[in-house]
Amino acid sequence: MKERTTCQIAHIADGQPSHRLLASGTICILSFLALLPVIMGGREELQAVIEGNGHFTKKLYNVLAQKEGNVFFSPISAHAVLAMAYQGSKGTTHEAFGKVLGFSGHLQAAEGYSDVLSHLNNVPNVQLLMANKIFVAEDASLKPTFQEITAKKFLSEVQPVNFGNNNATAKLINGWVEDKTQNKIKDLISPDSLNSATRLVLVNAIYFKGTWASKFDKSLTVTDKFYLNDVDSIDVQMMNNKGKYFFKEDEALDAKVLELPYSNPEVSLIVILPNKRNGIAQLEEKLANTDLSKITENMYKPEVVVKLPKFKIEATIQMNEVLEKVGLGVIFSQGEANFSDMLTGSEPLYVSEVIQKAFIEVNEEGTEAAAATGLLRSRRAIHMPETFEANKPFLFALSYGERLERKDANKGVLFIGKMLKPSVGLQTPHDEL
Repeated sequence: MKERTTCQIAHIADGQPSHRLLASGTICILSFLALLPVIMGGREELQAVIEGNGHFTKKLYNVLAQKEGNVFFSPISAHAVLAMAYQGSKGTTHEAFGKVLGFSGHLQAAEGYSDVLSHLNNVPNVQLLMANKIFVAEDASLKPTFQEITAKKFLSEVQPVNFGNNNATAKLINGWVEDKTQNKIKDLISPDSLNSATRLVLVNAIYFKGTWASKFDKSLTVTDKFYLNDVDSIDVQMMNNKGKYFFKEDEALDAKVLELPYSNPEVSLIVILPNKRNGIAQLEEKLANTDLSKITENMYKPEVVVKLPKFKIEATIQMNEVLEKVGLGVIFSQGEANFSDMLTGSEPLYVSEVIQKAFIEVNEEGTEAAAATGLLRSRRAIHMPETFEANKPFLFALSYGERLERKDANKGVLFIGKMLKPSVGLQTPHDEL
């Protein structure tokens, strides 16, 4: 089986100076995501979530891809938890959320995620769950409007806690996260991140586990070479399969694109493989201005020989700098952040920390977690099997959306990653960003 989970924490603190990151009036936002399928519906609010997340994905990836090593994160997890914080913001903070998340207003975000949650928790043939929860300080209270909209639209429960008892409260929050992610994400929040001044912790947890529509035969998995560049290589466990898959050769990207469906074909893993061994950097440049939701357009379904390495990635990402670079720096400013629609009372709040944890495993059974358009090469006249050999660095995305054998079906991006070096032997799968 394959599993994917992600977690994200954002702390919102009051404007008082402090020697500690979360020393006073803090609010934490936790977000987990294993997999979030988004149905391509007709409602304007739902489309706003899909399109906003698509643009948000590109912004985050362009920043995170500058780091060395493998990349893996869930843009929809960050998008969802920030959309909850958006509900309690005002002024320039509110405007920044709308611009970066791709919404015309917080009510559009709330209605859109109401639809997402409705669809997400009712996807057949896979294990899929999305849940939200707010932990609030015992000596604080949520504003009625904020509590109502997060309860009705984000289906969030509220639990009073004693943040001063930081060890017990961290254990409580982390336990909720572990439960929702089938123990894939542990220790999301450190007790040191909480104290008596912490006001809120907002949590979003998403979990997905699914099997391939066509499983890889374990007896065909062999030790094979994975080229790190034009010269260097490592040995990996290479899975092998052959079948009819949606596929295309994209000349504009100088890459092949393959869609591997799960037992519910609306959920799939998209793999984007550059034609050159050292072509990953050029591929990223070309994808920077590409609508990732359209990566599955103009594909056809030939017989394909597939070679894909088994891999795991675990990542912990400090998101503050990333979010600042994409335009949300105001939420971290003690003097400028405005979250006055969150809590009763007048204490100023700001976001002090955003953390995401993510996990994915890809093997013969399936995936647990967590594009481009362009000119197509003409199809081959002779009906020979296509070959998709992922023996060099590649990009991948976990996506959701109806296809129904249509060539032009768009996909919502749930997770995205860059595989530069698969875990050797799957014995030490931790890859921290």
